[in-house]
Amino acid sequence: MGKDTGFVEYARETAKRRPVSERINDWLEIYLDFPQEKLRTQGARCMDCGVPFCHTGCPLTNIIPDWNDLVYRGRWREAIRVLHATNNFPEFTGRICPAPCEAACVLGINEPPVTIKQIEKSIVDYAFSQGWIRPEPPAARTGKRVAVVGSGPAGLAAAQQLTRAGHWVTVFEKADRIGGLLRYGIPNFKMEKHLIDRRLEQMLAEGVEFRPKSHVGANVPVEDLRKEFDAILLAGGAEWPRDLNVPGRELHGIQFAMEYLPQQNKVCEGDAVTDQILATGKRVVIIGGGDTGADCLGTAHRQKPLSVHQFELLPMPPNERSPLTPWPLWPMQLRVEGAHEEGGAREWSVATTSFTGDPNGDVKQLHAVRVGPPPKFEPLAGTEFTMDADLVLLAMGFLGPVRNGMIEQFGMKLDARGNVATDENYMSSVPGVFAAGDMRRGQSLVVWAISEGRKAARGVDQYLMGETKLP
Repeated sequence: MGKDTGFVEYARETAKRRPVSERINDWLEIYLDFPQEKLRTQGARCMDCGVPFCHTGCPLTNIIPDWNDLVYRGRWREAIRVLHATNNFPEFTGRICPAPCEAACVLGINEPPVTIKQIEKSIVDYAFSQGWIRPEPPAARTGKRVAVVGSGPAGLAAAQQLTRAGHWVTVFEKADRIGGLLRYGIPNFKMEKHLIDRRLEQMLAEGVEFRPKSHVGANVPVEDLRKEFDAILLAGGAEWPRDLNVPGRELHGIQFAMEYLPQQNKVCEGDAVTDQILATGKRVVIIGGGDTGADCLGTAHRQKPLSVHQFELLPMPPNERSPLTPWPLWPMQLRVEGAHEEGGAREWSVATTSFTGDPNGDVKQLHAVRVGPPPKFEPLAGTEFTMDADLVLLAMGFLGPVRNGMIEQFGMKLDARGNVATDENYMSSVPGVFAAGDMRRGQSLVVWAISEGRKAARGVDQYLMGETKLP
């Protein structure tokens, strides 16, 4: 694949980020364009490795060496066909996936890996600009009706696959716009929302029906879905946030990340949000050092806080791949997102012990202690400290899907981790009701959600038709 000696001749290069002083004053994506000639050079670095471990690193098993080679040779139209063969939405994964494929790249054993993510994003963006991505409605309809509950990446991927298989698909979304966490979880500076809208236009033209403001289990009774549809696929995500049960948690100004982030996304959509949670002029503390914490950090920077601190319970990872996670495993190492470049203090091995507030019930101080390594995280004597805080954002992950409401009404079984239990075809304990994405596997990546949606669609098609040709 690529040029035989490309990995020797060319160095890894990726798109540069816009200057911090510029980007923290807007909500636009932070990366600059990457010239096609440079992309071809990066595609040339894909080596004839024999066994492309990038396939195993990618949950979608994207055919990465093939489209790297096609980009190197300037055959862009073929590249988008290969890319779409395994991935419905490469414009999403090309922006917000952490690229486990690159961590598994064979070149990455002793050199910087191929810039797979950058090439993927560029292929799909160029294909859209050339008008090559068009609706692909089915040649015939089966007459079967499928309800997809949830319009995040898992639900949308399943809906598109099932529609193209000939079924009539209706997507139910409790929010006022379609997109799930792509719409109201991922900040605009990581992925602008017109990218979702252009895919929705394609899916509408293919025959998918979207019903926003439709909360299954609330204003849409579960019984109505059972009567109206031949199969139901639940893709509602893992929305139950991990809480911090310490004294003072009830104070005003301590918010879950997913109470904070969607409000700013709504404002970016042009909505007026009453009593919006804002970091403006405040001393902000973010508890949680993962992707959601970084999203809160970047959002806070753009709201002009007085200060921002981000605390993580785990110890600081090494700058290079840890020997505990050798190639081709996903490496444990320090990651610096765009938000971290923009400012704020990042601290590790910190456990919050309590909060105190003023007479009005507003949080004013966070009390914490340094801790030892996992799994015990024992407090280190004499390391207690107090920090002023006006806004505390809890970004400590999610425990699984919300149990009451839809799941409770369907009466389906859960697995040991509290997610919806399914068989190998993604069907739950309730016949004809399937589950996919974070609702089935727990909090995970967008690339896993798309993979789950595609596999669940295959299971639904098999259930309805007795056979399936979906990949």
